[in-house]
Formats: sequence, C-alpha cells, structure tokens
Amino acid sequence: MRQPLAGVRVLDVGTRIAAPFCAGVLGEQGAEVIKIEDPIGGDGTRTNGPFTTDDNGKFYSLFWSVEGRGRKSVTINLRSTDGQDLFRRLASVSDVVCENFRPGTMERWNIDPSRLDPRLVTARISLYGQQGPKSLYNGFDHNAVAFAGLTHLIGQADQPPTRPGLSISDYLTGVFAAQAVTSLLYERDARGTGTGGVVDAYLYGSVLRIMEWTIAAYDRLGSVRQRTGNRSDNAAPLDNFQSCDGRYVCVVAVRQAVFDRLCEAMGRPDLLTDERFTTPKARRRNREVVNQAVAEWASGLDAATIEERCGRHGVPASVVYDVADMVADDHVSARGDVCTVDDPVIGPVRQQAPYPRFDNESLPVPSGAPRLGEHTDEVLSSLLKLSGDQIATLRKRNVI
Repeated sequence: MRQPLAGVRVLDVGTRIAAPFCAGVLGEQGAEVIKIEDPIGGDGTRTNGPFTTDDNGKFYSLFWSVEGRGRKSVTINLRSTDGQDLFRRLASVSDVVCENFRPGTMERWNIDPSRLDPRLVTARISLYGQQGPKSLYNGFDHNAVAFAGLTHLIGQADQPPTRPGLSISDYLTGVFAAQAVTSLLYERDARGTGTGGVVDAYLYGSVLRIMEWTIAAYDRLGSVRQRTGNRSDNAAPLDNFQSCDGRYVCVVAVRQAVFDRLCEAMGRPDLLTDERFTTPKARRRNREVVNQAVAEWASGLDAATIEERCGRHGVPASVVYDVADMVADDHVSARGDVCTVDDPVIGPVRQQAPYPRFDNESLPVPSGAPRLGEHTDEVLSSLLKLSGDQIATLRKRNVI
C-alpha cells in the first residue's frame, strides 16, 4: 500500500479536533504521529461523549476512539521547564508540529516556532489567526462558523439560523492545514530549501473559503445571501422530497436535460410543454410550483423506488441516509468506507475508513487510539536515548 508520507514524523500537541485532525490526516497517509498530552487528563476529547464502557465498567469516549487513532501518546507537562526541553528535543528529530492553542501560548512555554529547529513545518490553528484585532479571542467551532457567515445560511427562510450538526470548521481547517503542511514539506525537501515554515490556519478562514459566490455577489450586486432551507433561489426542482414510507430523497434536476429525464421518470410529459417550466429561468421563477409537482409524485412512492427510478433515467437522486443506512449500504461496503479499528480499550470498533485513497487502493487501517501516556517510555528512550532511570526521575518530578 502506498504511504507517501512514510518517514515523516509529526508531533501532535493540539487538543480536541482541529490540530489533532490535521495530524491524523498526515498519519493516515503514512506519517508517524506522536501525540503530546498533559499528564493529568490528556486531550479533552478523551472526556467527550458518547461513551461506552470497557471490561471494567469504566466509561470510555467513542469520540476519542475515532479521533485519537493512528498515533502514539506521550505525556509531557509543557508548563514545566524540563517538559519544554523535552518537547524541543523531540521537535529536533521531527518534521511537523500541529498545535491549536490560543495565540501566544506556545511563546509563553518557550516552544514556539522561533525556538524550534528551522527545518520544522508548524501548523498553527486558532479561531481568528495568529494576528489581528480578534486573534486573542477565545472560541470554538460554532463561533467560527457563525463568524464566517455559514450559520446565517443554514435553516428555513422564516426560522432562526441553525448550526451545522458537525464541527465543520475544525475538520475543514484540519484538512486545509494538512494540505499546506505537505506543500511546505515539498518545498523543504523536493526543492531543497532545507527550511520549513509556519502555516497560519484559522477556523473561520476555512469556512469563508468555501462560501461560493457569497462575497462576489455582495460586491458586484449588493445582494446579501439568505437562508433558503433545502431549496435554492437559483434553480429548481431541487429539494429533499418526502416519500410514502416517511423518508426523504434528495433530487437535483435543475439542468434542462436532467429535468426532461425527470419528467419521463415521473410519467409527466405535460410538464415539458408547460411554459412555466420550459427553461431553467422559467423554472427558477416558478420554483415553488415545480417543486410541488415533484413532491406530489414522490409522496406516492417509497424512497427506494424513487431513487431507483431516478437512477434508471439518469436523474441525480439519493435517499437521505442516517448512520444505520450508511453502514448497511452495499456501495459503502464495496468501497471499503467503513473499517474495523482494534481499540486497545474496547476492542474492535467500526469507524469511517481513512480517506481518500490512492490508485483505487485503500489506506491501511489505523492503530487504535492509545491509552494516555501509553508510549511515553518507548518514545523517550528510542528517540531521545533516555535511560530507564532518567525516565523514572522525570516521572517522579511530574514532568511526564
């Protein structure tokens, strides 16, 4: 199996989602990831629900089982002088550092990029960026999504804005940061500059980057984009249509050729000659009427039939899945999109597989999320050549 980042060592000194996810993406493409955690409690994700129980009846975070996988855990007290020295030494034999502390924290701990090996690539993830009037403001994913304008667009037009159900900015920023890290590694190694660099990745920026035409339309047309629910102001028919078995099917038939095929699938050739629907522009003006026509058709069929009939006629349609549907789907199984990870605490557990793949070849299944400090002795002895007595002394002094 291809692992293009094999030989790259990453220090994950982040907490919760964004920086650890950046490190995790690099790890799933072959990098060795060493997670630096506080000796007391470790990464906060370890205490995030939902929880299952281990063989001893102790609660265990399934969130951590997914997002902590594929790395080693080393405990270091970065607030101590000795801990800071250990980190700098580990950084000197590494390639990448991923962190998401509030700006200035790494500087206070004397482990910011200016104090580390210049060969390092450092991904610095924060809410508002390393500089700027709001750079020191505290906040989380929901704040970033709201600030970037996405929350304003989610929900029905006549209802309050709704937050996304997932930590969108954390994951998006992690992916963008990982891409930038690989760019700097390429510049350092393939182009031979010998120096790394700093990636300033901020949560709201990743969301802002995917806001499509929102800013351009405001700049040139003075329009402020608003919520439209599941439908679109610019195209129709498009919606999540309810079936007779109480499910929903997402149907997108906005292009003329696709709309023609949808009418055939619906057995409604009369719609093709109705002047309200003969062009995309006409359907846009009459979007409520054409969407209602599709809704009435869908309400008489079960979801599987709608999807099959649309698929047979070349109309994009997908049943709105929940997780039970997803893991049972034959296509998901055929693609290997769900893998079984051997978690050291709870044993085999199904999770989403590494993504994307290379040359239609699945990436290796990650190792399970480590116990807190599970690899401290191994890493300090193998990478820093510390003796057993030295490690014991550090542990006695609460450095590790």
